[in-house]
Amino acid sequence: MIPVTILTGFLGSGKTTLLKRILSEKHGMKIAVIENEFGEENIDNDILVQDTGEQIIQMSNGCICCTIHGDLSRVLNDLAAQKQAGKVDFDRVVIETTGLANPGPVVQTFFMDDQIANEFLLDAIITLVDAKHANKQLDEHEVVQRQFGFADRLFITKADLVDEKHVADLCHRLMHMNPKAAIKVVNFGEADIKEIFDIRGFNLNSKLEIDPDFLVEDDDHAHHHAHAHDEHGHTHAGHDHDHDHANCDHDHGHCNHEGHDHAHHHHAHHDDKIKSFVYRNDRPFDPNKLEDFLGGILQIYGEHLLRYKGVLYMKGVDSKVVFQGVHQMMGSDLAAKWQPAEKKTNKMVFIGIELPQDLITNGLDACLA
Repeated sequence: MIPVTILTGFLGSGKTTLLKRILSEKHGMKIAVIENEFGEENIDNDILVQDTGEQIIQMSNGCICCTIHGDLSRVLNDLAAQKQAGKVDFDRVVIETTGLANPGPVVQTFFMDDQIANEFLLDAIITLVDAKHANKQLDEHEVVQRQFGFADRLFITKADLVDEKHVADLCHRLMHMNPKAAIKVVNFGEADIKEIFDIRGFNLNSKLEIDPDFLVEDDDHAHHHAHAHDEHGHTHAGHDHDHDHANCDHDHGHCNHEGHDHAHHHHAHHDDKIKSFVYRNDRPFDPNKLEDFLGGILQIYGEHLLRYKGVLYMKGVDSKVVFQGVHQMMGSDLAAKWQPAEKKTNKMVFIGIELPQDLITNGLDACLA
C-alpha cells in the first residue's frame, strides 16, 4: 500500500514552501506529487526538470510530479499502473490541493474507488494555517473552516508576523473546531518530515497506540476548562475536551496554557460554523441500536459531518471497537481486547458544520444497552 498525504490550506498559507522543502531534502524517499492545476504557484518553476509536455514529470531528486487536468481517481490509477510497469518509481504520494479546495471530495476518492483503496492508503491531511490572516479567512470562507476541520495536523505558518498572544488565541479557536488535530507552529516550511509522513490518521487499528491521549482522563484540566466553555455557549457538560488541551503544552509551539486562558475572553465573537464535541459514556452500546442510529445520522447529516472517530464499548464484544468516518462513509474494526484492569468506556469525537449536538448526544444515549 502506497501512503498518501493530502496537503491543504488557503491561498498563501505556505503549502508550496513546505512542499519545496520536502522535495529538496535528502530523506531518501521517492515522492510522487500530484498538484492541482489551479495552484497559486507551480512547484516545477524551481526544482523540476523542465519538461512540461508530459503529464508526469521526473524531478532531479528522483521524485516525480504530475498536474491534475481531470479526475483524481484517473491520475492515481495511472500512476499505479506506471509504477507496476516499471516506468516510474515512488514510495509515497503527496496531493497538494488548490487553496480554494474543499478537501472532502479528495478524501472521499480513497473510500469510494475500490481500485484506489487496494493500492493506496490515505495517511493524513495536513492543513497549513496562515497565522496573520487565518481569523479573517475563517470568518469569511467556509472552505477554510472545512480545511481546518478535516485536518489530522495543523501547521501554523507566518507566526513571526504576529505576537505570541495572537498565536495562542488562534490555537484556542482551532482547538474548538478540531480537537483531534495536533497543532504546531512552523516557520518557512521547517516542519520535521516525521511530523508530515506516517501519521496514520486514517488507520483504524492503530488509533489507540498512536494517540495515547485519546482515552486519557485529565480531571484537573477538564474542571479548569469547564466554566470557560460555558461562557461561550458551548455546552460540553459531561463531555470535557481533555484530549485536545492535554496536547497543547508539548505539541503546540507557542500555544501554552497561559495563552489559552487569555484566549477564552477574546474568542466569543467568532461564531464558527464548524464545531466539535466529544461524547462519553461508561455503559455499553447495544450494537444493533447504534448501527441503526448512526446510519440515520449519516444519511441526514453526512454532508455536515467532516470527521468523526471513536473507541466503543459494545455489549457482548470483549474487544474495543474503533470507528471513523468522513461525510457519509464510515468504517469500523475490532481493536485490542479490553484488559481486566481497564475501565471500559465509550469516547467519540464529532467534527462538523452546525451539527445538532443535543440530538446526536440524546440519540447515542438511547442506544446504550
